[in-house]
Amino acid sequence: MGEQASTAPEKAAKGVKGARGAGGAAASGGKGAGGAAGSGGAASSGGKRAVAKKTGAAKPVKKAVSAKPVKKAGAAKPATEAAAAKSAKSVKKAAAAKPAKSVTKTAAKPESRTALVRRARRINRELAEVYPYAHPELDFENPFQLLVATVLSAQTTDLRVNQTTPALFAKYPTPEDLAAANPEDVEELIRPTGFFRAKTKSIMGLAAALRDEFGGEVPGRLEDLVKLPGVGRKTAFVVMGNAFGRPGITVDTHFGRLVRRWKWTEETDPDKVEKAVGELFPKSDWTMLSHRVIFHGRRICHARKPACGACPIAPLCPAYGEGETDPEKAKKLLKYEKGGFPGQRLKPPQSYLDAGGVPAPPLGATAPPATGE
Repeated sequence: MGEQASTAPEKAAKGVKGARGAGGAAASGGKGAGGAAGSGGAASSGGKRAVAKKTGAAKPVKKAVSAKPVKKAGAAKPATEAAAAKSAKSVKKAAAAKPAKSVTKTAAKPESRTALVRRARRINRELAEVYPYAHPELDFENPFQLLVATVLSAQTTDLRVNQTTPALFAKYPTPEDLAAANPEDVEELIRPTGFFRAKTKSIMGLAAALRDEFGGEVPGRLEDLVKLPGVGRKTAFVVMGNAFGRPGITVDTHFGRLVRRWKWTEETDPDKVEKAVGELFPKSDWTMLSHRVIFHGRRICHARKPACGACPIAPLCPAYGEGETDPEKAKKLLKYEKGGFPGQRLKPPQSYLDAGGVPAPPLGATAPPATGE
């Protein structure tokens, strides 16, 4: 009994040493030591000396069993393994995320001013090849008709204006005639264009101003045009560029939408858009640039669902992918002559007809519907 009792503490002590070096073994060693201590207590009938030895040998064992480092060592292994596993997962996630971050950074790299100018002018050249027949899509025969038609085109399509103005100009061919008209009669004639009361006030007001201040003639200067009722910079540039051959940028909803998609500018105010885009091109390009961008916005780069898969300038467009990218599906979204539909003008230029364009039908006529925004 004495030998067995003295041997147990030695084994327990070895277990404690092993526990300090090997975590999991320490826990089982501690339990063994506890068992040996119990045997030492049972051997007390063998003499005080033996009891003293056993008791003395047992104390370190008890300390080892109750020692916090041993328990921590035993419990630390699973915690360490969990932490290591968690760390490994974090490393994997970080490693997987690195390529995406680098791609994003590359895509978000700022475009230099020189690169922007080159890309913008290349887009203009590409559009010139796609729309060699680009033109103002309002029917007119003189500056007065173009001025009135442009004012009427607010908040409606050029098609609807073109279907409305023949009757208006037949009854009131000159500014003097329109200025002296009965407002109710004018309202009835232009009703299809919407906001007909406000528009009647504008066109009759500008007709009176032309009669009283400009001798019945439409002025060709920006500062004079913007003084007329209902005439802003956009309308003035339409008239200047297409009736007088003076360069101007027409910032309508299509133009503003596209130049922002192309990252030519982030501005939303029409005057600021005009200034920003004008700085990218020589003045000689301004009028035709406006026509090409507006043509593209009406036919391919629509507001709600652009036909990205059928867009000839897709490689140059930062917004590619906002719309339908499948080529076959995109073709079904094309409008006007690109989609085989009639255009907006009842009397379009010959170049448009030669390119396959179809004249728009008169108001109330039965014909394939002209589509547009």
